[in-house]
Amino acid sequence: MRPGDHPDFFRLPAPEGRSRESTIRLDAEGRFFHDGAVVEHPGLAAAMHTWIALHPDDGRFILTNGYDWTYFTVDDAPYFVRALRIEPRHATLLLSDGTEEPWDPTTTTLKDDRLYARVKPAVRGGPFRARFLRHAQAALTEVLELVDGAPWVRIGGVAVPLGVPSR
Repeated sequence: MRPGDHPDFFRLPAPEGRSRESTIRLDAEGRFFHDGAVVEHPGLAAAMHTWIALHPDDGRFILTNGYDWTYFTVDDAPYFVRALRIEPRHATLLLSDGTEEPWDPTTTTLKDDRLYARVKPAVRGGPFRARFLRHAQAALTEVLELVDGAPWVRIGGVAVPLGVPSR
């Protein structure tokens, strides 16, 4: 049994002389920083994306690996769409934590020229926002069309308005 499996794991105090607060920050481009410096080790940065969670009591963002946890700051969205795989009948989001999810264009919103999808609805605290990174947003050009000035996505012969829930 890992410590993170214990029901009081998130309620236990930090080790003596330590704090659960940190200077770790996830910026709007999906990069982690610690003490103001970018986390450059690719393996550590990739692992940190998999450790994102919400504290069960206060709802703040935390990083947890099942053995320890700490609070961290999220500048924009906690997850990022790194790529979009478009297939004949559907599209799949490839997320910053290494997972994949089917994409529902109707849950995608546009704010300040940035696209955001709703992801991880089954995860505690979800769904979460995931920001499309430039490469993923550019991949939309093959399925995006304008209808009366509004963005629509056409996949498998079916067109749906971007950001308008289906009935």
